[in-house]
Order: sequence, then structure tokens, then C-alpha cells
Amino acid sequence: MTRDEILAGVAAVAREHLAYDGELRLDQRLVEDLTLDSIRLLTLAAEVENRFRVTLDATDEAGIETVADLVEVLAEKLGAAG
Repeated sequence: MTRDEILAGVAAVAREHLAYDGELRLDQRLVEDLTLDSIRLLTLAAEVENRFRVTLDATDEAGIETVADLVEVLAEKLGAAG
């Protein structure tokens, strides 16, 4: 799975579970730009875990501030190419 495919999957989760209807870009910050509060962040984490069949631990979550950070963590867990 490529990083572009991961980004598309994260965007699908955001649309389906967070009612996000804008374009999802790598440079967007989850809290400031996407206005995700703690409940919505938890929802995003849980649904991303379900979609990609991975587990995000506290260390992973602590380092995720942007969409790019999330994509990179998922890429590492999935052994993604490019």
C-alpha cells in the first residue's frame, strides 16, 4: 500500500465517521486545521485502526499532529512503499 492509498483511506474515514467534507492534505494539523476535539481524535484513531487493521499505541498517538504524521505512522505499521 502506498502513502497516497493510505491518505485516501484516512480521507475516507474522515468523511464517513467525522463528516469531514473538505480536501484532506498532508500539511493539515488535526486539532488546529481539522478542528478535531478529543472525542473526534479518538474516533479517528479507532476508525483508522479498524480500516487499516493496525493498532496505534500511546507512543504513536503522541507523535501525530498532522495528517502527514498519521500517514507516516500507518505507512510504517503497514510496511508501505513510496
